[in-house]
Amino acid sequence: MLNLFLQVPATATSATAINVPEQHAVNMNILDLVLKGGIIMIPIAILSILSIYIFVERYLFIKKQTSTDANFMKTIEGFIIAGNVDSALTFCKSSQKPIARMLEKGISRIGMPMREIEDSIENAAKFEVYKLEKNTNVLKLVAGIAPMLGFLGTLLGVIQLFFDIAQAGGNLKLDVVSNGMYVKLVTSVAGLIVGICAYVFSNWINTMINKAIQNLEWDTMTFIDILKEPTR
Repeated sequence: MLNLFLQVPATATSATAINVPEQHAVNMNILDLVLKGGIIMIPIAILSILSIYIFVERYLFIKKQTSTDANFMKTIEGFIIAGNVDSALTFCKSSQKPIARMLEKGISRIGMPMREIEDSIENAAKFEVYKLEKNTNVLKLVAGIAPMLGFLGTLLGVIQLFFDIAQAGGNLKLDVVSNGMYVKLVTSVAGLIVGICAYVFSNWINTMINKAIQNLEWDTMTFIDILKEPTR
């Protein structure tokens, strides 16, 4: 009799062990999540491509335009001190750098009042800075819009999810609800990632532009000092 009682729990335990469903690890596929994000993922993807393109294009352009030539200002100084204005103009025209185009305006007005020379260089500098800053505001726009688009996608997904729950009459399973929720959050994550990247890109480019402006101001001051030297 005792043996019979001892055998019953063992049998129940074995049955329980047999009936326990085997759990498999589920790996999240990033591509599947992106595709499940819905139609809002399309504008977010477009904004990401746009921000990357503008960043790369501006980075290469600014690098090319602001690469320094240690001998440039020394050559200009040598021409000006020697009184060879035509050679200085020709030398500036042969260069594609912003500082060369700025100093070309100033050199062409040598002999006029100093204030007029400075104004001509300043006006040329404004145009050169405008060319450096071209399309950089788009990065700021993407940094602001992308997270809002992601949040909008999540809200639309949540609305659809609750609509499905209402249509199911409360019979919707919990796993279906949780699955729908994490899928709908994909748009918010994607929007934040794109927004953060665009914000970093914008500040990176602005830092490069500010450094370029400082170099242009320094070279301009050097040029003005050369014209004001008593030996001229």
